[in-house]
Amino acid sequence: MSNEQDHRNATVSALADIADRFVEARRAGRSLPDFPGEIPPDLVTAYKVQDLAIARWDDAVVGWKIGFIAPERRDESGDERLLGPIFRRNLWNATGAIVDIPVFSPVGGFAAVEAEYVLQLEADAPADKLVWTAQDAAALPARLYVGVEVASSPLATINKLGPRVVVSDFGNNNGLVLGSELGDWTAVNEADLRVHTEIDGVVVGSGGVSSIPGGLSSALAFALSRSALRGRPLKKGDLIATGNATGIHDIEANQQALVDFGDIKIVCRAVPCSAG
Repeated sequence: MSNEQDHRNATVSALADIADRFVEARRAGRSLPDFPGEIPPDLVTAYKVQDLAIARWDDAVVGWKIGFIAPERRDESGDERLLGPIFRRNLWNATGAIVDIPVFSPVGGFAAVEAEYVLQLEADAPADKLVWTAQDAAALPARLYVGVEVASSPLATINKLGPRVVVSDFGNNNGLVLGSELGDWTAVNEADLRVHTEIDGVVVGSGGVSSIPGGLSSALAFALSRSALRGRPLKKGDLIATGNATGIHDIEANQQALVDFGDIKIVCRAVPCSAG
């Protein structure tokens, strides 16, 4: 066996170990004191960790969250955003009652809520189309919903350590609360779609679609492109949480979040993650 092959095998083994450690911590509902290994050198490698972790997670991916990458934290890929999977068991429908959301904050992890505008594709994306513009994405039929992302990880420093770490741990996602559909949304001025977030009755952020760089179509274009490049072209029914519309708002277990979209309101209560 060549030295090159030895190095490749060692690299794969190291990435698999990172994925295993994150998956084990999530299953056990416990925290990690540090990043479990050497931080991937770039986003492409971080997505390899994510893919390995998805393969180890016993649940179906029903969509993807998008996170924005600050300019100073981007790498040679040029990506302005990142992706993380949303799993079926961590998708909850907002019915008007308080929705309990599991977070890692009680055990020393990270937890936050994010107001989201969520697109659901009504058609498969062409599997051979690897580059999407905002104009291309706007032509792909989709429904628009409101929602709340549960941004939570066993690693308390996940956001401080940067996008390669965020990507490695499911994009710092631990679920999505899906609210009502916004009908005929393509006829609405995106600037009129507004939302504010409260934690325990205190307003912690305000914004709307205008807070999402480039708007909904630009966010979707990124998800379509990066997913296709990963060999995971988006499909009919996939949900895309397009990015935080009021900011990333830390939340602790037993705190309550109100995300107010005007006519639609979603109330969530953070609860400790349990093993399983």
